[in-house]
Amino acid sequence: MSKVLSLRDANQEFSKIVRLAEAGEEFLITRRGKPVARLMPVSDRSGKRVLTPEQEEARRELHERMLKCYDLSGVQPFNRDDLYDR
Repeated sequence: MSKVLSLRDANQEFSKIVRLAEAGEEFLITRRGKPVARLMPVSDRSGKRVLTPEQEEARRELHERMLKCYDLSGVQPFNRDDLYDR
């Protein structure tokens, strides 16, 4: 669950909330009560984005839906150059 911070509070305590984000906490930043940004940790130093449990579930559901809708059994492998040649 994200902690909600106003933009003003986030600005005043930015170093502190970045340290907390590094430790695994997530923050939702609002401007005039409306969400405008999310500050969350990355999985490692590679910079790869970490999905929240809700995002991971949505990604999984979308992937399952795509697999049900598209029969890819007869599709030949291709690369970007093949697409340009078409």
